[in-house]
Formats: sequence, structure tokens, C-alpha cells
Amino acid sequence: MADRRTYNVVILGLGFLFIFTAFTTCGNVEQTVVKSLGNSTFTGSGYHSLGIIYGVFSFSNLLAPTVVKVIGAKVCMFLSGLLYSGYIAVFIIPSTWSFYLTSVLIGIGAALLWTAQGEFLVENSEASTINRNTGMFWALLQCSMLFGNLYIYLDWNGKTDISESSRRNIFLFLLVASVLGALSFLVLRKSHNEEEMLSEEEGQSLLSARTMYKSRANSALQDAKSEFKTILQLLKTKTILLLSPCMAYSGLELAFYSGVYGTCIGATTHFGEAAKGLIGISGIVVGAGEIVGGGLFGLLCKNSRFRRTSVVFLGMVVHFIASYLIFLNIPADAPIVLETTTQQTPYLNPSVSIALLCSFLLGLGDSCFNTQLYSILGHIYAEESTPAFAIFKFIQSVSAAVAFFYSGYLMLMWQLLLMVILGFTGTLCFFVVERMQDFFVDSQEY
Repeated sequence: MADRRTYNVVILGLGFLFIFTAFTTCGNVEQTVVKSLGNSTFTGSGYHSLGIIYGVFSFSNLLAPTVVKVIGAKVCMFLSGLLYSGYIAVFIIPSTWSFYLTSVLIGIGAALLWTAQGEFLVENSEASTINRNTGMFWALLQCSMLFGNLYIYLDWNGKTDISESSRRNIFLFLLVASVLGALSFLVLRKSHNEEEMLSEEEGQSLLSARTMYKSRANSALQDAKSEFKTILQLLKTKTILLLSPCMAYSGLELAFYSGVYGTCIGATTHFGEAAKGLIGISGIVVGAGEIVGGGLFGLLCKNSRFRRTSVVFLGMVVHFIASYLIFLNIPADAPIVLETTTQQTPYLNPSVSIALLCSFLLGLGDSCFNTQLYSILGHIYAEESTPAFAIFKFIQSVSAAVAFFYSGYLMLMWQLLLMVILGFTGTLCFFVVERMQDFFVDSQEY
């Protein structure tokens, strides 16, 4: 049983590695690619596309548990992987209508993918292994930051313009990776709970396969209705309300490191011909920070309550340092410049070393917050994992959608200030929740 669960967690991580090698690389360069298109009929915006994705994703999360209950986590993840592949394919031959249509579809697919992932991870974990499995999955997932971005660096380094052939080759590579990720979900093994359900159905030999499936679907729909009611109930609880600022902050910084910061580096005039290639290096360094954080905080630390509070505090400090350095090092107009390069001068002479250090700190801090949010939700809501993870992704993605829509209009300094304020508030609220859990455990002992 333990070997099967470990196998499933590893395959789950590998599937996400392939899919998000495509999607995170796409998000990192999307606005830069869109600005470089010479097609006068294409009027899309990378920021708006990502905003649509996370906006649709947020509301789809409320219905995703229903679909996951009906057709199963494995099938949901496979179908979602195909939707991700469709979005990547649009960049091979761009058109505005397909660009925004697939943005909506991938938002729906992302809700199914992440809700199914949360349920599948909890099903294949125990209280003693949830932290290890979370860290293992997160580290594998963040390896996706490496390969696609390495391709970007090798292909774009020294180039000031992105040619049509270069764009097509990159997105064909990403499309293949995304399809491989979707196919990998087909080799996941059934969990113990699924095998018990199947054995009960096989025992009903007098019923046809169609009747058994219909009965199972009706039962799942009833469970899903109950899950939706649970979502509404959990949204009113003190614990979820207190964790909401931390979840919202994870959405702001997700938008910043995955779509905004790379665009800022690529638009910085002071980096010259190296600017476009640095987008890829920045993505790799962000991934390195994520991997270090996921491995260190997910696998090496054993004391759950102590680890969560300490790691979240570290994440806050790391992000505050990164925000201050970015404020000094990157031009204020970098995220909103209409042309390919900036016009303003930052406080410091822009340094590649400082820019990449900030990339690493962004990744490390993101890993701190996300691994601990997964951990605390899996710990507190072990019996209600699907609605709890759906709420997390709903709040996170609403915040990310808002961030992507304002990223094309707000100067860099105001974006950083918003993250600092919400990050501080979220960390304080996280500490209160941990204190509440400590008090609850202590009261049970007496």
C-alpha cells in the first residue's frame, strides 16, 4: 500500500512537471511574445489572457468538486491536461478569438486539475506522510520551471526580436511536453478507496455495467451536493476566514513571479541584448528557489506546527527583501511599457545579479507559503479535503486574476507595495490559525 501511494505521488508530480513545463514557460514569456507579434490583426494581451484564466478558474473551483466526484480525479486530470495543450497550441498560429476562447477553457480545466490533485494527494497520504508527500509533489512540480525556461534562454539569448520560426519551435516543444503530462495521468494506480468501490460494484453481478455506472454517478452527485454545501459552510468558518489573506497573498505573488517579473526583466533597457534571454534564466532561478523550498521544508522538517509558523515567517521576510531590491533595481514602468523596452531609470544601475537573486527569493518565498498552506489545510481538513482545496484555489485565483488585470496599468512600485501589505497581513493571520490549533490540541489533552 505504501509503495503504491508513493508511486502515485511521484507520477502525479511528473504529470504536473510536464504540463507546467509548458504552461509556466508560456506564462513567463506570454506578454513578451504577444508584444513582439507583427500580426496587425492580433489584438490580444498576455496579461488579460492570464487574468481571464485565473478569473474563470476561481469560479470554476466552486463547481469543480462536483465534477471530480462524478467522473473521478484521474479522468479529470487527463481531460484538463488536454485543455492545457489546446491553449499552448494557440501560440503556434495565433488568433485573438482562439487566444481568449482557450483562456476560458483552460480556466475550467485548471479548476478540475487542481481540485482533483488535492483530493488525489490526500487520498494517497496519511497524517504521518502528508508533509513529505506535499514537499515531494511541490519539488517535482517546480522542476517545470527549469526545462522550458532553459529552452527560452538558449533560443532568445542575444536577440532583441522574436522571429515567427523561433516562436513556433518553442511552442511546439511546449505542446509535446503538455501532451506527455496529460498522458502520464493514465498510468496512475487506483487508490484503496476506489478499489473498494469497484469491488462492491463487481459484486452486483445482476446489474449491467451501464446501470452500475448510473447508480455510481447518482451517488456521486449526491455526495457532490453535500460537498458544495460544505464549501459554503467552510467559507463561514473562522479558520478559513483567517487563512484567506494568506491565500490571497499567494495569488498576488503567483501573478507577479509567473507573468509580471519576467516581462519586467525582458523590458529593461539597461540589460541590452541579454534582456530577452534573461527571462528564461529568471524562470529557471525562480524554479530553483521553489525546488529548494519544497525539498527543504517538505522533506527535512518534522515538527509540523513549529515548521509551519517558522517557514511562513521566513517566506514573508524573503519576499520583503526581494520586493525592496526589485524596487531599487527594475524601472518603475517595466510592467506597463507598450513598446519592448523601458524609458525610466531605476534608483540603482540595473544589475543582472540582483535581478536573478530576486528571482530566487521570489521562488523560495512562494514555496514557503504554498507548502504550508497545503500542509495546514491537509492537517485541519483531512476529512473535507476537496472543498478545502477548492476554497484555497478559489481565493488564490481571484487574487491572481485581479493582479494580472492591474499589472498592465499599475507602476511597479505600487504592485510591490500591495504585495508587502497583504503579505504582512496574511502572515499574522496564519500565526493566529496555528495558535488556535495549538490551543485546540492542548484542550483535548486535558
